[in-house]
Amino acid sequence: MEKETIFSFIEKSAPLAVELETELTKRPAVSPESGGEGEWEKCRFLEQWLKDRGITRLERLDAPDERAKEGVRPNLVATIPGKTEAKRLWIMSHLDVVPPGEASLWKSDPWQVVEQEGKRGKILIGRGVEDNQQGLCSSVLAALALITQGIIPPHPVKLLFAADEENGSAFGIDWLLKNHGDLFRKDDMILIPDGGDPQGETIEIAEKNLLWIRFTTTGFQAHGSRPDQGNNAHLAGADLAVRLHYGLSEQFPDRDPLFEPDYSTFQPTKKEANVPNINTIPGEDVFCMDMRILPRYPLKAVLAAIDRIKGEVESTYQVKIAYTLPQAMESKPTSPEAPLVTLLSGAVREVYGIETRPIGIGGGTVGAYLRNAGIDSVVWGRMDDTAHQPNEYTVLENILGDAKVMALLMMKGR
Repeated sequence: MEKETIFSFIEKSAPLAVELETELTKRPAVSPESGGEGEWEKCRFLEQWLKDRGITRLERLDAPDERAKEGVRPNLVATIPGKTEAKRLWIMSHLDVVPPGEASLWKSDPWQVVEQEGKRGKILIGRGVEDNQQGLCSSVLAALALITQGIIPPHPVKLLFAADEENGSAFGIDWLLKNHGDLFRKDDMILIPDGGDPQGETIEIAEKNLLWIRFTTTGFQAHGSRPDQGNNAHLAGADLAVRLHYGLSEQFPDRDPLFEPDYSTFQPTKKEANVPNINTIPGEDVFCMDMRILPRYPLKAVLAAIDRIKGEVESTYQVKIAYTLPQAMESKPTSPEAPLVTLLSGAVREVYGIETRPIGIGGGTVGAYLRNAGIDSVVWGRMDDTAHQPNEYTVLENILGDAKVMALLMMKGR
């Protein structure tokens, strides 16, 4: 009877989902790094909206950031008490969104939700409606389905609405773990509805190790007709990029079918401007690489190989090469046999009638921080993956269906 009552509430909650999506989208939560004011207005609205609907156990954990509105990056925790205090379930979504990008590519105002009919029913269009407001709205509907019907889950449920996911989580989950270490427990289960596929069949349990590197090559500037009088920093940097791409691929060749692609990647990406004219040998050159490495290879080993190859290039071209690490993250996996994976698989089967499979990804998520802290975390959702695209959209039925999955998780014991 509880399941029928919960599902009935969610099925009737489409207008509520549209309302919440619309109001959240009106309040752009763009980080200061991207020219925005942060999450303050969005978080303040959500906090009051939840209170007005009966979710009253709320706690704000604000990370100081003088660049943001009110000088903080807010993290909001909502608690739905359980029959016991042990073995808590967390559902973690993030408040921030990326900027809309090129305005001409949007068919509507990105900060105003537009409703349209799509191939699978009604869709909502706007920046953030999928990333990450779909998961946020689903978690809220699931919680409201319990609270409004007076249903108490067997264990406490925590909804975390975090800041700063889109720019590295320094003011979000990373800050929370460093400054509020008692917020999480080792036996907590954490669902992160911030990625998935159109069927909802993949449960992300692992990530590749992440390494972003910015290389600065210093040589000696000269006229383009007299390379003998200079040391070409651009040429040395280009050779370094090629040597790293192929050399590291050869040194770390293993494959793992959990991931797609199933091998480590070492890709040159960003290239910064050097000299403004064609006929000058550049004395300084800067480029970046994005490396996604199978978890079996520690970053210490990869950095040692990078240092060796860097030394070879320095000797060949008589240049100096320095590098910084904008991001470096190793990630432990969640076991495919973990209770969270088993319970989530059962809930997805019950709602959507499909069998799930565990996967690993190359992209980084907040799950890495939690897994490294020893807490089982998975990323899951049924979504078309339109995040960061112009005309980003979410399927309304996905919001409601995922809410049912989350509600079942809330009601299951361990």
